Amino acid sequence: MYLCSLASGSSGNCIFAASGDTSVLIDAGLSGKKTEAGLNELGYTGSDLDGILVTHEHIDHIKGLGVLARKLGIPIYATHGTIKKIKQDGRMGKVPDELFYEVEADEQVEIGDLTVEPFTISHDAAEPVGYRIACGGSACAVATDMGTYDSYVIGHLQNLDAVLIEANHDTNMLFTGPYPYPLKVRIASDTGHLSNEMTGRLLDRIMNDRMKGITLGHLSAENNYPALAYETVCDEISEGDCPYNGKELPIEVAPRDRVGVPVEF
Repeated sequence: MYLCSLASGSSGNCIFAASGDTSVLIDAGLSGKKTEAGLNELGYTGSDLDGILVTHEHIDHIKGLGVLARKLGIPIYATHGTIKKIKQDGRMGKVPDELFYEVEADEQVEIGDLTVEPFTISHDAAEPVGYRIACGGSACAVATDMGTYDSYVIGHLQNLDAVLIEANHDTNMLFTGPYPYPLKVRIASDTGHLSNEMTGRLLDRIMNDRMKGITLGHLSAENNYPALAYETVCDEISEGDCPYNGKELPIEVAPRDRVGVPVEF
């Protein structure tokens, strides 16, 4: 399998996952042109896509959804609440109803040779989910835009070969930064975004010997730095209960506006 970020951040999120025979996007927050260019860097085209898995309806996750779906006839997989919000959003343009496929948390969906399992996450959206994707004995997951996590989320992130996980902000930078106070509170809330520290603690709970790649995604441009996210996450892992040294793990930070480091497993 293969997992790679085409871009990840508040200006646009788009993640690519593939097996030998099937390929999907998780979110389509880039323009159609940028998405195609990112896929081309990886040796794929938009015509190769078998589906787009949408985590939630915020614009940085669906900006290019309408263009891609209409132009290429790509099926869109999302929860009932997310589909309802997408259809209400006039910025997407008209997407044919037959392209929408409704999914439910904890109910597996087969797309080609991929087994996709959505799981509920805590975010201020209609019905947001993360995705666990498996093929044969390999599995990866995308888990961003969640203000907190619990044993349920941890359970869906066990025994992974690769994961793209949110490390949105440094708490000190957030609360001393320029954002209006209500926005700071929203970001730090249980329906906002994970801090670097929380991400490190979550990774401490899901690390295993088969993990081939960890990608830190959805970093804030104003409230985080790639190096700070990396160092904080590594420190939390090293100081946690798992037997791993964070600096010895295959951790990369997803760039905000270009293709990241692919993980093959």
